[in-house]
Amino acid sequence: MDPISLVIGGALVGGGWLAGRFGSRRTKSEQSGPALCGCGHDLALHDREAGHCHAENFRKTGAGIKGWARCNCRRYTGPTPLEEFFAAPPLPPTS
Repeated sequence: MDPISLVIGGALVGGGWLAGRFGSRRTKSEQSGPALCGCGHDLALHDREAGHCHAENFRKTGAGIKGWARCNCRRYTGPTPLEEFFAAPPLPPTS
């Protein structure tokens, strides 16, 4: 065993530990979550055919009354799902 190699290896392990311990960490806001549309809802709440959103929001509906109202989103504007790039649409075929 070469003592110089052991010292260099120990320094690399210690440097890696220090970088992991005191380096920058991702916060919750930086972590990836579900892909959201501009309205704040994910693709599961949007109709694939017509595009409108099926979600409801609790907001002011008129004259100071709050209640559940349908989301005004007319088309999903979020990121395109990978299955639309790589996979054919599910059965039954349209042609």
